[in-house]
Amino acid sequence: MIGVYLPGDSLLHRMPAGLKLVLLIASIVTVTVFVRTPPQVGLAGMVVAGFLAAAGIPVKVVLAQLRPVVWVVLIIAVFQVLITSPARAVVVSGVLLISVALAALVTLTTRVTDMLDTVTRALGPLRKVGVDPDRVGLVLALAIRCVPLLTGIVHDVAQARRARGLQWSMTALATPVLVRALRTADAMGDALAARGVGDD
Repeated sequence: MIGVYLPGDSLLHRMPAGLKLVLLIASIVTVTVFVRTPPQVGLAGMVVAGFLAAAGIPVKVVLAQLRPVVWVVLIIAVFQVLITSPARAVVVSGVLLISVALAALVTLTTRVTDMLDTVTRALGPLRKVGVDPDRVGLVLALAIRCVPLLTGIVHDVAQARRARGLQWSMTALATPVLVRALRTADAMGDALAARGVGDD
């Protein structure tokens, strides 16, 4: 799950957060630009799998990271098959999965606080043009925290839906998820307002 740090003593764990973020961006750009064939997708996938293994990330954790995008990848793959070719579908879907795996590698081996501190420091010079690095860091922290919260809400509602025999009803899933998500957002907003966040 995004935002969950797995403690470890690997080289990736010890690497500075800023360097990992730079390498993440560079790696995703490289894969997107240069991976053009299914064999190249396979080779890139094996390299990323090697990094995950070197960092000591369990296979079940890796699968949990990829599971949320599986349906999106399948839809994209079908679309690509229809408008281009099966080979192109493999490349596009593979690059997406590899990018998610790379992002997971960084989040699993880096404390969220370290990433936020890095972003805040990097945005420091922009204070002169009106950017508030601390507020940007807060937004990133909330975004990272809300991903597992929303995933938990969807999981709980889906479990309740199946218990009621409504597993094929999208309305029985979407409506409760939307209501609970809005209530959670209201609660977070009230908590931030009570702490004076956003006050000038």
